[in-house]
Amino acid sequence: MKIRQTLTGLVVGTIVAASCSTGNKGADGDFASFVNPIIGTGGHGHTFPGAVVPHGMVQPSPDTRIDGWDACAGYYYADSTINGFSQNHLSGTGCCDLGDVLIMPTVGTQQWNTAGVVGQTLPYASAFDHANEIAEPGYYSVTLDRYNVKAEITAAERGAYYRFTFPESEQSGFIIDMDYSLNRQRDGHMEIKAISDTEITGSKTTYGWAPEQTINFYAKFSKPFTFTKVSEKVDTVVDGKPWSGEICKGLLQFATKADEEVTVQVGISAVDIDGARNNVTTSLADKSFDAVKDEARGKWNDFLSKIDVTTPNDSARTIFYTALYHTGISPYIFSDADGRYLGMDGKIHHTTGDTPIYTIFSLWDTFRAFHPLKTITDPDLNGDFVRSILSKGEQGGILPKWELNGNYTGCMIGYHAVPVIVDAYMKGYRGFDAEKALEQCVRTATYDEEVLAGIHGDRRIAEIELMPKSKYYKNELGYIPSDKENESVAKGLEYAYNDWCIARFAEALGNDSIMKVFDERAGYYRNYYDAESGFMRGKLSDGTWREPFNPRGSNHRDDDYCEGTAWQWLWFVPHDVEGLIDLMGGRDKFEAKLDSLFAADSKIEGEFVSSDISGLIGQYAHGNEPSHHILHLYNYINKPEKTQELIDRVFKEQYFNGPDGLSGNEDCGQMSAWYVLNALGFYQVAPGTPVYSIGRPLFERAEVELPGGKKFTVVARGNSGDNKYISSMKLNGKELRVPFFSHEELMRGGTLELQMTNKP
Repeated sequence: MKIRQTLTGLVVGTIVAASCSTGNKGADGDFASFVNPIIGTGGHGHTFPGAVVPHGMVQPSPDTRIDGWDACAGYYYADSTINGFSQNHLSGTGCCDLGDVLIMPTVGTQQWNTAGVVGQTLPYASAFDHANEIAEPGYYSVTLDRYNVKAEITAAERGAYYRFTFPESEQSGFIIDMDYSLNRQRDGHMEIKAISDTEITGSKTTYGWAPEQTINFYAKFSKPFTFTKVSEKVDTVVDGKPWSGEICKGLLQFATKADEEVTVQVGISAVDIDGARNNVTTSLADKSFDAVKDEARGKWNDFLSKIDVTTPNDSARTIFYTALYHTGISPYIFSDADGRYLGMDGKIHHTTGDTPIYTIFSLWDTFRAFHPLKTITDPDLNGDFVRSILSKGEQGGILPKWELNGNYTGCMIGYHAVPVIVDAYMKGYRGFDAEKALEQCVRTATYDEEVLAGIHGDRRIAEIELMPKSKYYKNELGYIPSDKENESVAKGLEYAYNDWCIARFAEALGNDSIMKVFDERAGYYRNYYDAESGFMRGKLSDGTWREPFNPRGSNHRDDDYCEGTAWQWLWFVPHDVEGLIDLMGGRDKFEAKLDSLFAADSKIEGEFVSSDISGLIGQYAHGNEPSHHILHLYNYINKPEKTQELIDRVFKEQYFNGPDGLSGNEDCGQMSAWYVLNALGFYQVAPGTPVYSIGRPLFERAEVELPGGKKFTVVARGNSGDNKYISSMKLNGKELRVPFFSHEELMRGGTLELQMTNKP
């Protein structure tokens, strides 16, 4: 769709309406027409609008800024200049990396010297207007006003395809900037050269969030050029301070006629330039730009068509299919077309068969809803993700927490590769060696400095990040002393859940000894509960509570919690909600405390309040992942109407059809997967237990395609903006007396029938 929205977008005030309805199949299967890739590019969603195919290796997209939190995806909707188009991007993260191999078309004298440049705009940047911008699944275009060049992008599985329309000029060309990257990462080796008058190759290594990231590229141009390499070390003065760095760029020049089209095909590889060249050949071959564009759209239609919703509300439909689209960007393919890929040990490995290896595993986020969604819509692909995670654990010695292009980043807390593996197994997926997987899970949950010894060179993360002493404390003491370890409460609660997942895995495999050990550890969450204050609190080495205590207090990544407060972390016991209810004094007290969460003052206090605490309803923070299961906890105390009412409120207040359409970081599909599952009418509170909690369906009808030609249909009779409550539930004609059903029941296919009403 052509993008001309306002920043605030369209509020979903009438989510579902009227009995007259239109299904999406009437659109000739063009589900991609309902997607707006601009959603999340404003606010702090950190998404990008460029051209990708589902889980493809390349993410070519425009970069409008370099530094700061809102440069994480390279593009920010409020900006008015474009620096160029780089080949790889992260979708919705809270940390910045990638943005490699920037290509910028130019007309006139090339202003290439970026040495010591500060600020968001490079010397060769161009102004642009959103009125001349198109963003669709698999296609992006924009007019670069400075050069009067129209830039178009599409993509295949392992190749980016550009088409630039130039004006008449004797000084047309391109700048290929190798020393550029998002967040100005430190550059190591850089090289660029012309191997013919239509081909460029290059490679570079950067050191940033990914401790050591290597990228090789190959680019094929449709028009011959002259080539000048600029490569030198620069010592200068910036803002009165000495500055030293290296620049490495390729300057291409040629003459163009009016409206002359020049195409560029780009491949990348973490292995070598031959891999990058082969990726282009196998993905793009001799195809035209328009043919690749059509194929990309077809791939997105296949991906999006797995869920067909019925609604007369265009905005609600757009928000839904954009959310589903955002679950198709990462993890992305990391292995080359010939099967080679860079392992966690820094060595080149080869995949077996036709199964790719994937990268970008934001596991602290995605274990909650993204992977559970994939177990429904594409369990085989989720199985490929699991196998990729396990291979990384084997190569590096420990399962990753946040893996980025073959790197351990050590980012975030917990060891949430475990629930992803266990949930897949508990839902019947058997495409991996379960016994070896259990060994990896146990090894990851156990403090062992020797595990780190094999991690390759600069990829070796500090012990405190990848193997924190907190694992030792929780296993030996039963809790993590807050005077010994940062974020002790959040770590302890997540460890308890992770250990419970290991116990369930061991139980399924008949390993009673491991099950007993980890069942005990799963109950350690109780050691953080202070009955007097009614919160989970930091406990010192001597067993006393840390003082002073403020349940609204936040000091980002430097307190007892993680990107949250005591209010949000009180509820992270997804594996033992009944135990938490008992711990808090029974159902009445649990309900009263849960009510107070949503009624509390939304003020957050502290010297460095975490920006991640967003999307507040009281002290509930929908803009960050620790809160995502909380709305469904009312179902456990027989108060489903409160779950339904609050989900309805989140739909109306937290998701919009516009740039500022997400209340927090998209986080590699998690924010959107929450929306997709809840819009269907259910959510999995505890991955590892294959049970879904029923909430408030968004549409009057939704059909989910399942493997084997089966379908699971949710019918919400009488659904409307006012009718947000459920008066009766039937699964395949049988009445449900509790708002839960199993994954097995879902995957058999059938119909969940919900009668909606305006009264709780």
